[in-house]
Amino acid sequence: MIRFALILFLFSLIHPLLCQQSFTRKDSLRGGFRAERNYDVQFYELTIKPDLSNQSLEGSLTMEFIPKGSLKWIQVDLFENMDIVKITKNQQNLNYRREFDAVFIEGQFSENKKDKITIQYKGKPIKAKNAPWDGGFVWQKDPQGNPWVSVACEGTGASLWWPNKEDMSDEPDQGMKINITVPAELMGISNGRLVKTTPEQKGLKTWTWSVTYPINNYNVSLYIGDYAHFSDQYHSKDGSALDLNYYVLKGHEEKAKVHFEQVHKMLESYEHYFGKYPFWKDGYALVESPFLGMEHQSAIAYGNKYQRGYLGGLIPDEFNFDYIIIHESGHEYFGNAVSVKDHADLWIHEGFTTYLESLYIEFLYGRKAAVRYLESQRKLIKNSAPITGPKGVNYTRFPDSDMYYKGSWVLHTLRTSIKNDSVWFKLLRGFYDQYKYKTLNTEEFETYVNDFTKKDFSAFFKVYLRSTEIPVVRVRTEITDQKTRIFYKIDCSEPSLEIPIEINLDGKTIQLDATGVERNIQFNRAFKSIKPVSTLTLVSIPEK
Repeated sequence: MIRFALILFLFSLIHPLLCQQSFTRKDSLRGGFRAERNYDVQFYELTIKPDLSNQSLEGSLTMEFIPKGSLKWIQVDLFENMDIVKITKNQQNLNYRREFDAVFIEGQFSENKKDKITIQYKGKPIKAKNAPWDGGFVWQKDPQGNPWVSVACEGTGASLWWPNKEDMSDEPDQGMKINITVPAELMGISNGRLVKTTPEQKGLKTWTWSVTYPINNYNVSLYIGDYAHFSDQYHSKDGSALDLNYYVLKGHEEKAKVHFEQVHKMLESYEHYFGKYPFWKDGYALVESPFLGMEHQSAIAYGNKYQRGYLGGLIPDEFNFDYIIIHESGHEYFGNAVSVKDHADLWIHEGFTTYLESLYIEFLYGRKAAVRYLESQRKLIKNSAPITGPKGVNYTRFPDSDMYYKGSWVLHTLRTSIKNDSVWFKLLRGFYDQYKYKTLNTEEFETYVNDFTKKDFSAFFKVYLRSTEIPVVRVRTEITDQKTRIFYKIDCSEPSLEIPIEINLDGKTIQLDATGVERNIQFNRAFKSIKPVSTLTLVSIPEK
């Protein structure tokens, strides 16, 4: 608790708004690393049987794990409205106690010795009021009146519907097995690759799925519905084939086949920058969902109604792509393959993926088109709070979408500051490769950038990630004897920050490195128009 208080104190110095926020024991039980969480999850097997008429679940979770020390208690998490039937190890019942959504299990768990427990549970999971922006189950009917069920739980937590170690820093190293029992006339779809279907009594069928890669908890999902399935393949640069599986409501097959053709160019563009799709063995899937979308690993929720952009809008008119396909698929690289350890650093998921949208545009249409796309994102930046938060408390109180749009512009600005696109793209690829199938925090990204570029970007990250300050460009001119001298600087509380600024001279834009100390440059001509612009860096241009 001392370390937790220190984190809050230091963060409050950076952003006074947080001084007004309070955190509870429930927050720290959920978000903090405690002694009872000192184990490494190896594998989950989740067996789930939804009752569609009663909107309830019964199921079991078997967790294989390796303690990092000798433990008498371990913590898993399950929302307190869900009932635990029993917890067993080697078919022997274990004692447990519950505190809020935390479950503390008593036993003898030996250091570095693989162990296994099984939790049987049941209950009515909370319902989402507005998925995917809030967490919970969605129990709907499709247009034909058939059950159409799914779940979204990012931020709220996967433990709203299945017991797990709700710690973003620990993903199951060896993947997961998921068994879903549904009425035989429906499909039960989940992450990974379909292994088998098994007929059950009372007109039921069990669908068994295998995830062979690490997966973060909120990406685990299910979809139940009267689906039609069709498939395709994407061929990588090396000639290998990736299975593409599409599950859409019956009657939507033909328009889906046409609309989903854009998946090929999307995968090609991301492969160009980051290599092959990261979950190759599990395949890629889009599943029509009763909410807009979610980056569920290898089973992306798709609810954009086969429209361009974001339900027909958001993206500039000159572009014609499905935002949900491009954005949520980008999360397979950043969010799913590269994941953060704490919600406080979620900008790495959302900022990188939003920036990937511009790289998709750049791959297809060139750099200038990508900059135009980024300028459309910039209009959405609110800058009401920093895009990083306090760690250890499951921080989800970001007041706006700046982790998306400002996060994207932080990367755009960093690219400009590095001044070498060859270095920039090698940095991006190297960072991705180093942390693929791993978890990290913002500080590790900063260290990677500094080490790779051999330049200290600490001031850059302090300003753009941990404050709401946007450097202000100041330009003044002196014109004498057909000569122009331009004086320029930035106003910023961080004196060591150096940032490229752009100045348009009679229609031609130049870049100059600016700091808090005024610099100047002279030209042997008089310009009719001299004005600062900001298409490549996140700076503020005062209105005259």
